Amino acid sequence: MSLVVTLALRNLFQDRLRFIASLTGIVFSVVLVMVQTGLYFGFSGMITTMIDHTSTDLWIVSSGANYFEDLSLLNTGMRDRLLNIEGVSKVVPGVVGFSGWRLPDGAMTSVIVVGTDLTAGGLSPWNVVEGTAQSLATPRTVVIDRSYYDRLGVSGVGATAEIRGQPVTVGAVTDGIRSFMTTPYVFSDLREARAYIGFPESFTSHFLVRLKPEADIERTRRNILSNNTGIQALTPDQFREKSRSFWLFQTGAGAALAASALLGVIVGTVIVAQTLYSSTKDHLYEFATLRAMGASNSYIYQVIVCQALVNAIIGFAIAALIGIAVVNLTAKSALQVVITPSLIMELFVLTILMCIVSAFTAIFRVVRVDPVIVLTR
Repeated sequence: MSLVVTLALRNLFQDRLRFIASLTGIVFSVVLVMVQTGLYFGFSGMITTMIDHTSTDLWIVSSGANYFEDLSLLNTGMRDRLLNIEGVSKVVPGVVGFSGWRLPDGAMTSVIVVGTDLTAGGLSPWNVVEGTAQSLATPRTVVIDRSYYDRLGVSGVGATAEIRGQPVTVGAVTDGIRSFMTTPYVFSDLREARAYIGFPESFTSHFLVRLKPEADIERTRRNILSNNTGIQALTPDQFREKSRSFWLFQTGAGAALAASALLGVIVGTVIVAQTLYSSTKDHLYEFATLRAMGASNSYIYQVIVCQALVNAIIGFAIAALIGIAVVNLTAKSALQVVITPSLIMELFVLTILMCIVSAFTAIFRVVRVDPVIVLTR
C-alpha cells in the first residue's frame, strides 16, 4: 500500500500547476454545493421560524393561507365555537399583517406586525437581549430584532418611530428573529396590532388551539373542520411542511438552489476528471512499465483512486474552512447560511464519490494501454 501511495503522490505533485487546478475545481464545487445547501437550510429555517417558536397544538388559519405571513381574516366569533369543541382547552387569537414604519428621516419601510396577547399565552418574542417581552403590556410599545436597526432607523430600547402614523417606542430587542422575506418582524400587543395593520376589531389572522391532556389531536382536528368552514386546522408539523413546500417548490426558490448545487457537482467532477485524465496520460509510459513488469490491473486502479482520494481530502479541507468563514460572515445577515455537522459529513462523502467517479476516466485510459509500448520507447 505504501508503494501505491508513493506513486500516487508523485504523479500528483510532479505537475504542481495541474494539481492546483484540480484542487481549485474541487474547492469551487464543494463550496458552491455547501453554500447553496446552507442557504437552503437557512431559508427553510427562516420560513418556519415563527411556527417553530410557537407553543400550540393546532393552528387555525384561513383556507387560502400557505405560510405564516400569508394569514388572512377570520371572524373572532369563531373562538367561542372552537372552545365548545370536545378536547379544546384554550383558544388564543393572533394577528399578522404588513404595515408601514416611518423612519426618523421621514422615509417609509415595510414591516410585518405580529400581534400577540402575552397574558393569554400568545406568540411571545424569544432571544430577548435588551428589555423584556412583558414590555408589550405598555401601550404603544413594540419589540424588534437588532439585525434590523439600520432598516428601521433605531438603535435600541427607548427609540421611537411611527407605524401607520401612530407613535411607538421600542420596549425590547431580540437577536436572530429574522424574516425570510427580509421584511422586519415587529411584535406588538394584539389590540394595538390591529390598529397598525388596519384590522377591524371583530377579525383576527389565526387562532392557536391548545388541547386538553387526554384529547386526541386528530379527532379534535376533524371536529374543528366539520364545525367550521373556510379554515384549515393544522398541526405545527403540517404548517411547517405546507410553508416550506410553498416557498421552496411552488415558487421555484428551492429548484434554483438545487440547480446551483447540482451545477457545482458537475463542474467539480468534470475538472477533476480532466485533471486526472491528463495526469494519467502524461504517465502512460510508467503505467505501461508497471503492467509489463506484471502489475495487476487492480494495483493500477489503486494508484489512480489514491490520487483521486488525495485530491478529495485536501480539496474538501480547504472548502470546509471557506464554508466555516461564510457561516460566520452571514451569522448576523438577513439570510444566514446554515452548515450543520451532518451536512459536513454528507458533503465529505459526496466529495469522495465525485473524485472516485472522476478517476474512472483515467482508469479507462490506462486499461487500454498496451505494455508493448515499453519496448518501442
